[in-house]
This record gives sequence, C-alpha cells and structure tokens, in this order.
Amino acid sequence: MNDGIEKRRHKRIKADLKLNVSSLFKQNNVEISNIDSPINVTNVSKSGIGFEARSILPVDFYFNAALRLGQEDDVIYCVVKIIRCLPIEDSDMFSYGCEFVGMAPVLNYIFDEYEAAMKE
Repeated sequence: MNDGIEKRRHKRIKADLKLNVSSLFKQNNVEISNIDSPINVTNVSKSGIGFEARSILPVDFYFNAALRLGQEDDVIYCVVKIIRCLPIEDSDMFSYGCEFVGMAPVLNYIFDEYEAAMKE
C-alpha cells in the first residue's frame, strides 16, 4: 500500500550517465572479473544510484565507480553495493538499485550542485 509518504533517505535526481562495470567483488575476497558490462545510470542520490544493464549482476557484490556529475572536475570515486536487481518488463534489461559504501558526507555538495543545475 502506498500512503504517499516518501521513505527514501535522499531525493533521487534523474541522470543520464554511462559507466562500465569490469569487475565485481565481495568482502570475503570473492571477485568476478572480465565482465565488461555497460550500464546506464538512470538516477542518483546522496545515498546511491539506480541503473539499467543487460547483464545479470549479483546482489550483495560491490564495484568501483567514477561518477561525473555536472562540472568536469566534479568526479566522485566511490564503491557501490548492488542491493536490488529486477527484470524490466518486455525487455532484455535489468533494473538495479545500489548504495554508496563509505561515501564521505563532505561530498554531499556535489549532489546539491547537480540537483540545482538539473532544475535550471
């Protein structure tokens, strides 16, 4: 039941960013290499990203990402944990939800600036 109350910690901002996942890892030194999976980031927030991909990527695995939001020099190097994977209806794509791991709160200004720029 949707009662209209926003339950997310941070507002999602639409994004059109391209990333490529080349390897995944888990905390117990399990690594999956040579994936070469292009992904299309659909939204971003201070706590994570949403993206679509053709590849099936395992939940609870991590990957390194470099997100470029707005200005050329506003690059966020981060670790992202895959927390959700759902097939997209009538498509060969999958929708993913991920959270940032160990993101420094001092970087929140980049998201604030990006959100302000998207409103213009």
